[in-house]
Amino acid sequence: MPDDPAFVERLRAGDKEACATCVREHSTNVYNLALKLTGDPAAAEDVLQETFLSAFRAIARFEAKSQLSTWLYRIAYNAALMRLRRRQVETVSLDEPVEDGAGVPQPRDLADWSENPERAVLDAEMRRVMDEAVGALSETLKSVFVLRDVNGLSTAQTAQVLGLSEEAVKSRLLRARLALREKLSVYVAGRVAEAER
Repeated sequence: MPDDPAFVERLRAGDKEACATCVREHSTNVYNLALKLTGDPAAAEDVLQETFLSAFRAIARFEAKSQLSTWLYRIAYNAALMRLRRRQVETVSLDEPVEDGAGVPQPRDLADWSENPERAVLDAEMRRVMDEAVGALSETLKSVFVLRDVNGLSTAQTAQVLGLSEEAVKSRLLRARLALREKLSVYVAGRVAEAER
């Protein structure tokens, strides 16, 4: 098991199978955390890679005072914050063609974002509203909410990852939930009013 002391020793010894198991066990949760914090799938992929590279380089310093997963979350959280701090808004014109390696202009390929008409539009819209509401939270509230309610860490684990007291985690989580409830209740009230017309 990934939190077993023998497993951690295998990681310290550079056991490739143990490293692969660690990545397999934790990559989904690390990626989801990074995605929620950065809001960008490409940045989340980068944070995922940075997290495991940093962790495997620093595994000798892991003291096992917390779970391995908590330690990985801490690394991912720091990597995501660093990425957010240095993020610059880039704009790209969709009208200008891109050049291939030989300098030949090529039209831009855009992903097809159209939805399958049979999907429940309301579910997709509610998910979008929820994502926007989470994205609008302050960094301090968002990080607590994502770790605790989205990724399912305990209050103690969240406190360890963020370097906070458990009381501070509980307070911030309450504030985040109240802010989200307020934004979502406005959305739901609007949908009800629309349906009654």
